[in-house]
Amino acid sequence: MATDNELFDLSERVGRKLRAAGKRLATAESCTGGWVAKALTDIPGSSQWFECGFVTYSNAAKMRDVGVLARTLAAHGAVSEATVREMAAGALRVSCADIAVAISGIAGPDGGTAAKPVGTVWFGVASGHRDAVSVVCEMQLFPGDRELVRRGSVERALQLVLRLDLREATV
Repeated sequence: MATDNELFDLSERVGRKLRAAGKRLATAESCTGGWVAKALTDIPGSSQWFECGFVTYSNAAKMRDVGVLARTLAAHGAVSEATVREMAAGALRVSCADIAVAISGIAGPDGGTAAKPVGTVWFGVASGHRDAVSVVCEMQLFPGDRELVRRGSVERALQLVLRLDLREATV
């Protein structure tokens, strides 16, 4: 897992890439509790490319703040592709950012099931505007305790933003 210095370096790279492309980023975080936004805003000058962060830890916050549908949560649960897809698209829509990254997972030590064990984390990255939003999702299973799951999630979210082709702001 990434050290604090490695997360700082990743965040600097994200910032340079966003600034060079003239793009702004928003986050919608659940299990990471705002850690991605914190890592990004640790970078001096981040106001040039970081728009805002939503900490949507509860289902009510996911629905209220970024527009996740109650039926999505009922059918798929908070830790699912469908939920992070709606979180990312919603964060993009309500923030007017160019890119949004969403994270929802089970950091532990409890809360896991056979189908979704502790360490299961879903990511969604959205780009585009209004009716032309593209969202790409992936799931990771992180080993270790709560700290390692959350730290690994922050690292992966930053890596996903770095993978984007920002010339077209598509994933």
